[in-house]
Amino acid sequence: MIAYFIIACEIAFWVFVAAGLSVRYMLGMKRLGLALLAATPIIDVLLLVATVIDLQRGATASMVHGIAAIYIGVSIAFGHQMIAWADRYFQYWFRGGENPRRNKLYGKEHARRERVGWFRHFLAWSIGSVLLYIMIRWIGDPARTEVFTGLIRVWGMVLSIDFLISMSYSLWPRKAPVKNLG
Repeated sequence: MIAYFIIACEIAFWVFVAAGLSVRYMLGMKRLGLALLAATPIIDVLLLVATVIDLQRGATASMVHGIAAIYIGVSIAFGHQMIAWADRYFQYWFRGGENPRRNKLYGKEHARRERVGWFRHFLAWSIGSVLLYIMIRWIGDPARTEVFTGLIRVWGMVLSIDFLISMSYSLWPRKAPVKNLG
C-alpha cells in the first residue's frame, strides 16, 4: 500500500508543478500559480507521515519505506531546481522565452554546474540518510530495519561514483564542439 502512496506522491508533485505553471503562464494568475507551487512540500510531509504510520503499525521496513526517505531528500535538495527547469520550458513554450536546450555549458561553467549538482546530491543523501537513521533508531529492531542500513550504503556508493564523475569535469572540462567553417 505504501508503494502506491509513494507513486501517488510523485505524480501529485508533478501535477502541482504543472498546475502551478499552467495557472501562472496560461491564465496569468501568478499568485495562485505560486500557491500551487508552494504546496509541493506538503506532499513530502504526507509521504513521511504515511511511512511512519505504516512502520508504527508493525510493518517490517522495506525498500519502499526507504524510497520514501530518498524521495524526501531528493525533493528537498532538487525540488527548487526541478521546478525552475519546468518553469524555463513553460516560459519557452507559452511566453516565447529562450530555448533551454540551447544553453549547453562548457569548460569552467559546466564543471561548476557539475560540482553544484554533486553537492545537491550530497544534501539529498544526507537528508535521506538522517531520515533512515531516525527510523532505524525509532523502530529499535535491527532485524526490521536491516534494509535501511543497506540502502544508505548503496546510495553512498552511488554518491561516490557521482563524485568521481562530477569532479572529473574540473580536471578535464567539457570542450565546446568545433564549428565546421567549410
